Amino acid sequence: MDSLYSKHLENAVNEISKLPGIGKRSALRLALHLVKQDEASVSLLTDRINKLKSSLMYCRVCHNISDTEVCDICSNPKRNGRLICVVQDIRDVIAIENTGQYNGLYHVLGGVISPVEGIGIQQLTIRQLFDRVEAGNIDEVILALPATVEGDTTNFFIYKNIKDKVPSVTTIARGIGVGEELEYADEITLGRSILSRTNFDNSLKTR
Repeated sequence: MDSLYSKHLENAVNEISKLPGIGKRSALRLALHLVKQDEASVSLLTDRINKLKSSLMYCRVCHNISDTEVCDICSNPKRNGRLICVVQDIRDVIAIENTGQYNGLYHVLGGVISPVEGIGIQQLTIRQLFDRVEAGNIDEVILALPATVEGDTTNFFIYKNIKDKVPSVTTIARGIGVGEELEYADEITLGRSILSRTNFDNSLKTR
């Protein structure tokens, strides 16, 4: 893209284009849209973004994003606290919650094991998951990670370390296509996958 007439506009476009999935042309459209807005609207947007960064925290129990030390899901007495669903990130929590088929708690890993990308157990919250299992009072751990090589590797590592410490370790049914991220699955398919989960040990025998 040619140099813009305004250095201020060019700087804004450069920063906006750093966002995922936003190219220079899309960034230019967004920047020009902001220019047309009144000052109050732009100030509100920047204030909300600043608060997102400064005030957002992670739940000390499940590591989901939260406005408080313990998130609304973990602090809800109506949720089944003896059931933990292990997911990759917040987008998966949202996807599963949208199905309306799950009433337990979550554990957000913050990613999956991927040596190629330099992601090991130290970069994830796997140890914290083990601590929750060690503390007891857990009847079932559901492994709901992506159906990818990295997801399967992470599933197996977790299973190997908790299989003798929790009564049941299950995995969501593979109504989710291999290589597909949970956030892109439709709610009906994802909901059925949660309801039709199988013992993780059985899933190993079918591979």
